[in-house]
Amino acid sequence: MARKWTGGWRMAWRIPQLGMAMLVGLCATAGANTTGELAVTAAPRQPPRIALMLPLRSEALGQAAEAVRAGFMAGFERDRNGATLTLYSTGDSTDSSVRDVLLIYAEAALANDIVVGPLSRTDVTALIQADAIRRPTIALSPPEGDGPMPSQLLVIGLSLEDEARQVASWAGTGKTDARALVLTGSAAWQRRTAKAYAAQWQQLGLESQVLELPATGGYFDSASLAALKKQLQTDKPALALLALDAPQARQVRAVVGSELPLYGISQVNPFVLQERSSNAVWPDLDGMRLLDLPWMIEPSHPVVMIYPRVLPLPEQPRNANLERLYALGIDASRIATEVAARHTDFTLDGVSGKLAIKFGDGTTSFRRMPLQAVYRDGFVAPLVPAR
Repeated sequence: MARKWTGGWRMAWRIPQLGMAMLVGLCATAGANTTGELAVTAAPRQPPRIALMLPLRSEALGQAAEAVRAGFMAGFERDRNGATLTLYSTGDSTDSSVRDVLLIYAEAALANDIVVGPLSRTDVTALIQADAIRRPTIALSPPEGDGPMPSQLLVIGLSLEDEARQVASWAGTGKTDARALVLTGSAAWQRRTAKAYAAQWQQLGLESQVLELPATGGYFDSASLAALKKQLQTDKPALALLALDAPQARQVRAVVGSELPLYGISQVNPFVLQERSSNAVWPDLDGMRLLDLPWMIEPSHPVVMIYPRVLPLPEQPRNANLERLYALGIDASRIATEVAARHTDFTLDGVSGKLAIKFGDGTTSFRRMPLQAVYRDGFVAPLVPAR
């Protein structure tokens, strides 16, 4: 069934199990530096066939999937070089739907040269555990746990753990004896982020203390804040690494004051560029440093400027995390078209950061470098604007 892109996060039409096929042309991807070629399993001169596999039928992940799809299409429509695109729709990550994912992936891999997806950790993990990956596959989320990756799998998801490791390296640069306080909530993503902070800090030869602050409704109660004050008096850390969201970061700043340097991941930036207002600024976080995507903080970035901003439906106000997923979709499209062009070693100046990719010649690696940023005058701004 065909469906129309309305520019909103929501699907305009219900999609059957295997979605739709769209034949779309491509031209050379702009801004890529390449040094290798990938032997894509396509017949000579046959246009590369790309499959985009997303949980558009999922109650939990439908909005996220639609954000990625819209971003992917924005990138695909601009950077054309003759490839064709087929969209495959999956459902929620339950036991039965995992079987559904395996079947749909098998069909996508059989009919296409490159598969982009899945989006959820559970589905990526299921493909790895089932030894199902038979085509170059660009996963949009890291799998659960650690372990060896299939040679035909490239993981490009937005990883808070990767952000945390980069933040810790940034904060620890030039320090030889600095004790860090790692602050986390009890959510799974916060614990994973805190673990990554602490591991990277230890790898730098430095000491850290992890403090988990229980939260109710996303906010810390008086007991949690009292525990934080006590920890500060006992530890006297040189800085704090925050595995927290933005409102929690504000609560922490109110307790620790402006003298203790604070570092955070992208989740401490709730702002969307199009909705910045002088009536909604957070000067209490001024000076806090963080990492975030160019798409979120630098509208004048040369690459950010060339892609359209999605317009959410009226009843769906802009959401920072959906904007980040839209940016992921754009860069996923650009990476897929580079892989389709048989490039195996290339870099991209992406809307989600500077990207370095090796894929298809026996060595697989991916690195994303977001922008270093700081709270200034109540907003998040890049430390070094792009030229």
